[in-house]
Amino acid sequence: MNAYIFPGQGAQFSGMGLDLYENSPEAQHLFEDANAILGFNITDTMFEGTAEALKETKVTQPAIFLHSVILAKTLGENFKPDMVAGHSLGEFSALVANGALTFEDGLRLVSKRAIAMQKACELQPSTMAAVLGLEDKLVEDICTKTEGIVVAANYNCPGQLVISGEIEAINRACEAMKEAGARRALVLPVGGAFHSPMMEPAREELAAAIENTTFSKPNCPIYQNVTASAVINETEIKTNLISQLTAPVRWTQSVQQMITDGATLFTEVGPGKVLQGLVKKINREAQTAAASIETKA
Repeated sequence: MNAYIFPGQGAQFSGMGLDLYENSPEAQHLFEDANAILGFNITDTMFEGTAEALKETKVTQPAIFLHSVILAKTLGENFKPDMVAGHSLGEFSALVANGALTFEDGLRLVSKRAIAMQKACELQPSTMAAVLGLEDKLVEDICTKTEGIVVAANYNCPGQLVISGEIEAINRACEAMKEAGARRALVLPVGGAFHSPMMEPAREELAAAIENTTFSKPNCPIYQNVTASAVINETEIKTNLISQLTAPVRWTQSVQQMITDGATLFTEVGPGKVLQGLVKKINREAQTAAASIETKA
């Protein structure tokens, strides 16, 4: 069975999407539509902007979404997913890919999500940290015992978790992780505490937008971050998508469940190769590939 997976924030690079624009009339049309929907020429930043310009939240999330979704659309008849999943932001790309969301509605939601998250970050300073070389349970226990807000946010692969919360709490937790034997506990250069209770203002704002958006019955299951299980019901998809901002990304569990349910090939659609690497760390036997415009029908 073919599983298609879609990357999240951090996969952006200068020049992203330009090959699609130059080689596919359909891609060109979709990029122009995106400029109109967003109210600014995101293509200028994607194709010619600096890495710094691409880091701006209102640009980063729509840019990765556009690269992923437009690439999927250029694959034509070669794009036949039996199941999909996306890492954090990538869940929106996956929902367009499996027909639950239209391109236009997906882009509008991603743009609102980015702006809402940015606002939440500005309300209270917060951050995230990568923890390498500890068991999940130990990381969770240390977070629970640490004073202040700090939670496990991204279960990326065995031995690689990201924690999220208040700056001081994250610093205290990192020291405790190192004392417990972590290979590394490193604060990340991010704007705030994503996938933590500190994103509650953004969750509330995004919830209203999601509730007012029409979702269709998808053509294949999505394995959502919140549940790490196959979901096909539109109402359930909406509920999980709203919960996603304050809940952890259960990527390890999602990939394991997809393999249990019959996934034999994981194809990453979008910028970078991060998810292919994570899949291999989760299960060495899993086959991975990168989608490319060359494979379009």
